[in-house]
Amino acid sequence: MTTTSATPAIGHAARGRVKALIVLCVMQLMIILDGTVVTVALPTIQEDLGFSQAGLAWVMNSYLIAFAGLLLLAGRVGDLIGSKRVFLAGLGLFTAASLLCGVANSAELLIAGRFLQGVGGALASAVILGMIVGLFPAPGERARAMGVYSFTAAAGASIGLIVGGVITQTIGWHWAFLINVPIGLVSLLFAVQLLARQNGLGLGRGADVLGAVLVTAGLSLGVYTIVQTSEPDASLPRTLVLAVVSVALLAAFVLRQARIANPLLALHIFRKRQVTVANVVVLLLFAAGFGFQFTTALYVQRVLGYDSLMTGLAFLPAPLTNAVMSLWVVPRLTVRFGSRTTLAAGLTILLVGLLWISQAPVNGSYVVNVAPALALLGLGIGAAIPAAIMLAMSGAEPGDAGLASGLNNTAQQAGAAVGTAVLATLAASTTTSRLGEGATDVLALRDGYGAAWLGAVAFVLAALLLSLTLRRN
Repeated sequence: MTTTSATPAIGHAARGRVKALIVLCVMQLMIILDGTVVTVALPTIQEDLGFSQAGLAWVMNSYLIAFAGLLLLAGRVGDLIGSKRVFLAGLGLFTAASLLCGVANSAELLIAGRFLQGVGGALASAVILGMIVGLFPAPGERARAMGVYSFTAAAGASIGLIVGGVITQTIGWHWAFLINVPIGLVSLLFAVQLLARQNGLGLGRGADVLGAVLVTAGLSLGVYTIVQTSEPDASLPRTLVLAVVSVALLAAFVLRQARIANPLLALHIFRKRQVTVANVVVLLLFAAGFGFQFTTALYVQRVLGYDSLMTGLAFLPAPLTNAVMSLWVVPRLTVRFGSRTTLAAGLTILLVGLLWISQAPVNGSYVVNVAPALALLGLGIGAAIPAAIMLAMSGAEPGDAGLASGLNNTAQQAGAAVGTAVLATLAASTTTSRLGEGATDVLALRDGYGAAWLGAVAFVLAALLLSLTLRRN
């Protein structure tokens, strides 16, 4: 009798946890999608709102900078007042900011809306990993749940390009943001019902607001320093001053974390070499991946002449191969060969894909030059991201799981922001230089994107070399 009555209860609880996982992954997918869904709409946005070529990167970076800079504070606030409250606040703000972006009629308003989206995304995303761990305490269930989460994070960027292309071409770029509003509202209703309430440590334990200000300002200024180098009025002295101030702000953040009782980032975690190296690999991996997608979308539009819809559909090979790799192949590879070997294999595949597309000519063919590279990108990212996250998390002590999650999320978003800024600036400066040498517009653009792809190669090569120094597991 006991067994019979317990089984439905267990099944009901399991279904509830699966539904909660779906809600969490939908929010994570919205966050990742919104980091890339506007990429294929950038030329249209630039024309409608009057962005400069270098300033156009701020449509991406204003979102990513706020996201990366506030993740640590958001995670700490989740510890203090409860993860559910922080998640709901982030989801609500993200939805409202999406509405602001959708009705934006100026460059300034769009950038402000994107920044607020980043704030909301940081609040929600910072607590998602911890909530998944709490929902699935059994190792086998947790592994499957993390596989779904990793696929959401890895494939979301490529799916965003496809969705962005379809929306921009059919109903306009504003709807790339407005579509988040109904999805966000429905997710909010389900989240209130399905997510269990957690008691936090209490606000008396403190949240390091000054530390969050320092790290956000330092990262923001660092990205701006990179972006402004391609502006006509950029100068070496000004760039050096900005760089020094950015480094000083980040150094002040580190010093503060070493001295206060309740830091955003407890520095003892960096004594774990596995955690440190794996997170650097994650940063480089996301820098290459996001920067590659940003520049490749522009290449397909401005050099090959695709419209927004065709550009989005052109990226279809990436999420398809990513799904196969991350959901079915990687779990078996990890069990058989370990995370380190799987990571190295994924980075090698990604390196081949980048080298492949870097040779694309002005009159290149999608079938020959682009599609194979995107398929390899999906395979490489699909193998590398789950393996890198597992290595970063496995290197931390159980008591530092929340801290390790926040650090890993920060590495992802900082890498995306810095990578997009570096590669977009490299493309813009190379294009300007080639135009000065007398190259045609199309040839100058192609050479600019080629330089950006080689920059992504450098990121991946560095990540590959670092991955070989990680311990086997």
